[in-house]
Amino acid sequence: MSETRARILTHAEALMREGGPSAVTFDAIALRVGVSKQAVIYWYRNKAQLLAAIALSCLEAEAEAAIAAARAATGPADARRKVVQALTGFHLADLPRFRMMYAAPQMGANPEWARDMLERVHPVTARMYQAIAGALGDSDDEARRAQAVALHMAALGHALLVAMTDAVGDPMRHKPEHLARCLGEMLAGEG
Repeated sequence: MSETRARILTHAEALMREGGPSAVTFDAIALRVGVSKQAVIYWYRNKAQLLAAIALSCLEAEAEAAIAAARAATGPADARRKVVQALTGFHLADLPRFRMMYAAPQMGANPEWARDMLERVHPVTARMYQAIAGALGDSDDEARRAQAVALHMAALGHALLVAMTDAVGDPMRHKPEHLARCLGEMLAGEG
């Protein structure tokens, strides 16, 4: 990725965090990056393409965290624990990023953005689920892939509840990190 393109993406993500999708404009990005609006358009033809690139970048980082955890596992139970803890840790470390990835797109998502995004999401999630399924047993087994998806969903559910309580200033009784450990242990058959 070119340095300019990477800087555009970084500043677009910062604008998205600060003000949501409506804050991401080519003029605002150009001002922050120190380039012309045309330079931004050169790399991203339209806003839908730019928003999809932001979300995809975050999704790729999430997938890499899960894949690394799956590869480090010593067996299926360890994989369940490590994957859930890696995913919850990834999201708890940056709740605004989680909201941007999983809440903002669903709240008034642009249909063009959603279509563009889906074409790019499936290869990333397929790679992540294949790695997790491989750590759970035979990576070609459809049941293991379903378990990989379920582990991801469990971690996202945990992050969603933490993000919701954080957004309204209602702290949870138990520390989110402790609950993530408990979830990982339960899924590993230890709790």
